[in-house]
This record gives sequence, structure tokens and C-alpha cells, in this order.
Amino acid sequence: MNHLEFAAVSGCLSSLVLGGCQTSAPARPIVQAATAQEKQATLDKVKSLQGTWNHVNNEGESHGQTVFSVGSGGSTVREVMFPGTNHEMTNMYCMDGQALICTHYCAMGNQPRMAADASQAPSNDTLVFKFVSVSNLRSPTEEYMGEMWLTFKDPNTIQQRWKAFKGNDVKSDMVFTLTRVQ
Repeated sequence: MNHLEFAAVSGCLSSLVLGGCQTSAPARPIVQAATAQEKQATLDKVKSLQGTWNHVNNEGESHGQTVFSVGSGGSTVREVMFPGTNHEMTNMYCMDGQALICTHYCAMGNQPRMAADASQAPSNDTLVFKFVSVSNLRSPTEEYMGEMWLTFKDPNTIQQRWKAFKGNDVKSDMVFTLTRVQ
């Protein structure tokens, strides 16, 4: 092989090797903006909960409260469960593109993030939030809330069904019935 052939082959190989080493920006999902109507229809359901609610058992007795408030110029809803107790927890609802997101700030110290999945809802009166991610999980065996169903029974009654997970397995399923304080 002469110098000219060697240079040509070396140039081709260098291009292939260096071309394979090029980096590009990681692919990012495209977030589609929700239309004004979509935002209103979904977020307004949660905004309608603004106020104080009692947790009631099957006998109608109160055993705690939850407070919903609208904030950030109407773009978020903050839910404080069991305010002022050792088990106080906060849920923040907001739109992310076309998805309604619920981030649960758990008393255990972790923060699961769930997105409303309309395909899972049995009716227009139910929002089904499915697991997206969890931050501040201390170990793979720590429990976290990974699913929540929010059902609007009537203007003054809602039901929340929370599922706690350990890994991918459901560990508990809790149902809370809440009635609006008049």
C-alpha cells in the first residue's frame, strides 16, 4: 500500500471512528401545551374543591380535615391533609402541558409525582392519577403513594382512594370520604 492509498484509508477510518464519537443532545419529549379549554376543564374540577373538608368514616363521624386553596394566579391548587398534625401532608396540583399533575409531599419524606390519566377513569366524575416518579425515596423498599383516584360524588362530597406501593407492588389501598364544611 503506497502513501496515497494509506492516507485515503486512514482518512476514511478516522471519519468513521470520529463520527461515531460525536455527541448530540439527548432526545427530550415534546411537551404539548394544553388549550385554555383543556386546562379549565381539568384544573377547574380541582379548583372547585377550595375550602375546608372533613374526613368522615362510615358512620358519618369526622376524623380529620383537609384544606384546599387556589394559588399562583389560579394555576395551582394546594391540598393540606390533616393540617397541624404529625401526619400533615401537602398535595400540589398543576397543569404540565396537557396533563394535570399531582405531587404528594408525604409525611414519610418522599415526594411521588402522578399524572391524571383520562383513559383509566371510569367516568367524567373521577380523576385517576398514575405514578410518574418519586423523589427522596430513601431505599427501594420504602413505601410511597403511587396512585390516587379523586371522585367527585356531588358538590359537597368527594372520595380519595390512595394506593401505597413498595417497588411495583401495591401494599395498601386507603379510601377517604370528605365532606365540605358548610
